[in-house]
Amino acid sequence: MIPVATSISTGSNTPVQILILLSLITVIPGVLLAVTGFTRILIVLGFVRNALGTPTMPPNQILVGISLFLTLFVMAPTFHKIDNAAVKPYMAHKIDGRTAIEEAEQPLRTFMFKQTRSSDLALFVRLSHSTLPKTRADVPTHVLVPAFVISELKTAFQIGFLIYLPFLIIDMVVSSTLMSMGMMMLPPVLISLPFKILLFVLVDGWHLVIQSLVSSFH
Repeated sequence: MIPVATSISTGSNTPVQILILLSLITVIPGVLLAVTGFTRILIVLGFVRNALGTPTMPPNQILVGISLFLTLFVMAPTFHKIDNAAVKPYMAHKIDGRTAIEEAEQPLRTFMFKQTRSSDLALFVRLSHSTLPKTRADVPTHVLVPAFVISELKTAFQIGFLIYLPFLIIDMVVSSTLMSMGMMMLPPVLISLPFKILLFVLVDGWHLVIQSLVSSFH
């Protein structure tokens, strides 16, 4: 009876595992947005595009693709820790699924804590009406994740503001020049756009933006 029960249990586990796997595949995009640097990277690249005055260039697909691969680059050390601590032991049947999830959670929590502001974390601890945590280990993940997202949004907007400044100066100079010349009917954007693109190319803008973005996570 035991071998029969075991075989039935083993056979019934396969559909359940497939169902769980398919469910995880649908959740992965949301997890990617919530617990990695994807949010910050995509928002900053969007600011760059808007500051240049080219709302459709690069296209959204290009920005999302760049953001995805930059996220994989930034998160590579964290993913490597997850692979060693959770994925490989689970595939080798050394730990069960629950333990694997707990082990995979720790490197992600470490990454999020490094990027989360204390004020944002304190806000969600207060809003959750939970006991004041004494250590980071006492902070629930459902409290840490929204605090991390809010911190990422603030950091992205700060970087975006700094990116906008030089392009804003160019717009103001061009607009003032056109007004002083009496050419008020000519849209300033038609004149400032080539200058902004030229400036961005001359200073190797994409290199500087990507370097600043990656460095902001360290």
